[in-house]
Amino acid sequence: MAIFNELLVLLKSFLIITITINNLLFPRPYTAAILHNSSNGTSEEAEALLKWKDSLDNPTQSLISSWKLHGPNNGSPCEWVGINCDHELGSVLGINLTRCNLKATLQHLSFSSFPNLLTFVLSDNLLYGSIPSSISNLTKLNHLDLSGNHLSGNFPSEIGLLKSLNFLHVDVNNLSGSLPHEIGMLGSLKVFVGDASGLSGSIPTSIGNLSSLTTLLLQNGKFSGSIPFEIGQLKSLTKLSFFNNSLTGSIPASIGNLSSLTIINFFENQLSGPIPHEIGQLKSLAELNLGINHLSGTIPASIGLLSKLTYLTLGENNIVGSIPGEIGRLKALTVLNLYGNQLTGTIPKSIGNMSSLTVLSLAFNKIRGSIPRELEQLKSLTNLYLQHTHLTGLFPAFIANLSKLTEFGLNKNEISGTIPHELGQLISLEHLALAENHLSGSIPASIGNLTSVTYFSVFTNNLVGSIPPEMNNLTHMKNFSVGGNILSGYFPENICIGGQLMWFEASDSYFKGSIPKSMKNCSTLIAVSLDGNQLTGDISKDFGIYPNLEMMVLSNNMFVGELTGNWGQCPKLSMLIISNNKISGPIPPELGKASQLHWLDLSSNRLEGKIPMELGQLKLLFRLQLHNNTLTDNIPEEIGMLSDLQELNLATNKLGGPIPIHLEQCFKLLHLNLQNNRLSGTVPFQIGKLCSLEDLDLSQNSLVGELPLELKNLQVLETLNISHNKLSGSIPWSFSKMRSLISVDVSYNELEGPLPNINAFINAPATSLQKNKGLCGGKNSSLLKPCSTPKRENNKETREPEIEPLFAAWGHDGKKVHDDIVEATENFDSKYCIGVGGYGSVYKALLSTGQVVAVKKFHESGGVASHKAFEYEANVLTKVRHRNIIKLYGFCSHTRHSFLVYEFME
Repeated sequence: MAIFNELLVLLKSFLIITITINNLLFPRPYTAAILHNSSNGTSEEAEALLKWKDSLDNPTQSLISSWKLHGPNNGSPCEWVGINCDHELGSVLGINLTRCNLKATLQHLSFSSFPNLLTFVLSDNLLYGSIPSSISNLTKLNHLDLSGNHLSGNFPSEIGLLKSLNFLHVDVNNLSGSLPHEIGMLGSLKVFVGDASGLSGSIPTSIGNLSSLTTLLLQNGKFSGSIPFEIGQLKSLTKLSFFNNSLTGSIPASIGNLSSLTIINFFENQLSGPIPHEIGQLKSLAELNLGINHLSGTIPASIGLLSKLTYLTLGENNIVGSIPGEIGRLKALTVLNLYGNQLTGTIPKSIGNMSSLTVLSLAFNKIRGSIPRELEQLKSLTNLYLQHTHLTGLFPAFIANLSKLTEFGLNKNEISGTIPHELGQLISLEHLALAENHLSGSIPASIGNLTSVTYFSVFTNNLVGSIPPEMNNLTHMKNFSVGGNILSGYFPENICIGGQLMWFEASDSYFKGSIPKSMKNCSTLIAVSLDGNQLTGDISKDFGIYPNLEMMVLSNNMFVGELTGNWGQCPKLSMLIISNNKISGPIPPELGKASQLHWLDLSSNRLEGKIPMELGQLKLLFRLQLHNNTLTDNIPEEIGMLSDLQELNLATNKLGGPIPIHLEQCFKLLHLNLQNNRLSGTVPFQIGKLCSLEDLDLSQNSLVGELPLELKNLQVLETLNISHNKLSGSIPWSFSKMRSLISVDVSYNELEGPLPNINAFINAPATSLQKNKGLCGGKNSSLLKPCSTPKRENNKETREPEIEPLFAAWGHDGKKVHDDIVEATENFDSKYCIGVGGYGSVYKALLSTGQVVAVKKFHESGGVASHKAFEYEANVLTKVRHRNIIKLYGFCSHTRHSFLVYEFME
């Protein structure tokens, strides 16, 4: 029996082996078809992948360089990096090549070769070019991620054919054009992320058809237009963000239908209108961010129904009215940000019920009243910002009970009283801003306990006393601002012992002593303002080289010593103001290396020597003030290289020589003050090219000669002071065009003739016109006599009657006629020349009266012959009258030039 059983087992084994061999050698038709199709599928997919691999710009440098047809796995793509297959079907189901350093387009990838592809992920590569419309051949695709590339071109409308798509990511690309209407055909889509994709235009209304959508993120984009009302149809939506776009219009009330929403982020758009009260229906909402828009109206009371809300930002809008008391119902809220609106009323006491609150910002509003004591209940609060409102009352001592507070901003209010000693209990405090209030009393010594403080600002209050020595414990200080008080005494020596101080402001107080020693090597300094104190010390020893310094203001103190070249080694220095001290010695030429300098004020010191020509290298300088020193020698021509200069004040020095003509290159100059020096020579006509000049003071010098006609080009000049010089001749009549002049002073010169016919001269006080040679006209009859009119003998005309209108327009003043002709021809520029003869040239001149005349100017180099020709022609034509002889209007004999004025004949 046992032998029989063994034989039976052997027989069954034989039959199984025989059947197996038979099936392999002679397969049934359906088995062969499966194997055949499987082989063809993977082969086609492999060929498509390899063809795309070969099109890469960097095929050997990417992670897919290992893709090969022949290998240990017979070249099956299912074993390649980033490829996922269904081994039963032998077909590619997924391509995931995230961060594979792929640099290529998608144009050479045959999408039709992947009929079973479910996942296509190429995120964070270097892909470029457009998204091919043939991507619609991936009919089974449910996950498409092309984010983090450089793809460009339009978003293909054919993507709407991918009916199975659940996830779509095209964020962080360079796409253009708008989101196609066909996006609404993706009925299975759950997640759509298009952040920073480059897409623009309006959000299509068809987006309301995406009934399965749970996440819609179109952040940091270029979308415009309004939020479509149809968005209220997305009942499955949980996350909605249009952060940082250019959306306009109002927030649709239909948003209240989205009962599953947990996040709404419309931050930084241009949305307007009120916040819809329907927003209170979103009972699942945890985050609501509507900051930086143009929203108006009031905060809806319905917002108090959002019991799950943890984050609420409505900052930087135009919201008005009071903060609704219902807001105190938001027990889960951790961040409440309402800054930068037009909110009025008082801080509601109900805010004290928001026990989870960590950040409360009501800054930059119009809230009034006192700070409610109920805020003491916010034990979790870390950041409290109440600055730039209109809060009143005493400093709230109960703030000291908020033990977790790290930042407290109360500056720019109307808070009075003293800084409570209890404030020293806030040992976690890092930022304390109490500036611009009405605080009085002294700085409590307990502030020295706040060893974590980096920002301390109490400037512009009524604080008295000295800075407590305990503040030397604050070794992490970055900003220390105490100016504008009645504080006195000395600065803390350890103010920069931690090597972090950036801003040090203590201006307009009563501090004395020297600069803290820790400041000399404080390389982190950015801005220092210590002006208006009683500080002493040697400026050459107390300051070092500061690589980050941008502003140094030390004016109105008692510093001594000399300036060193170290200031030129501060590469970011833009403002250096050390006026009204006792600084002596020369201006170091190394200052010319401070290439970022915009404002240099060394006025009212004891500086001596030359103005270094190296200052001409300060190309960004717009204000140079060196007045009230004892500087000598000439004004360097290099000052003319400062093309951005708006103010130049060199007054009250001992500067000599001529006014440099190169100043004409400072075409942005608004204020030029050279008074009270030893300048000589004439007023250069180039000053007339400074068309932006508003104030010109050349008084108390030794200037001579006539005023240049070109000064009439200073059409925005408001004040002109040329007093106490030796200027002669008449004031050019063309100055009558300087309508912007408000104040003039021409006293103590040798000027003569009529005043220009504008109010600034006619109404000038006697002190501004006195001590001249023979000025006439104006309303100041007690000082100046009226200008006389030439008398006629026996009522006979000495010239043709036709010439009378010409001279009558200037009150028969030949000097005015002369000036008008020189001005009309731009000092006889060749472009007005209409003919040249043996003794002179003829010019066409349009005078200020509107009359056109011909002016024959005799050659200056013609010598005696030219002069005699002028005398003969003038003598004859003034006596001859004939209808065939051109009329002579007049003549001029001048040391510079001589000319005849004729009637102009076309």
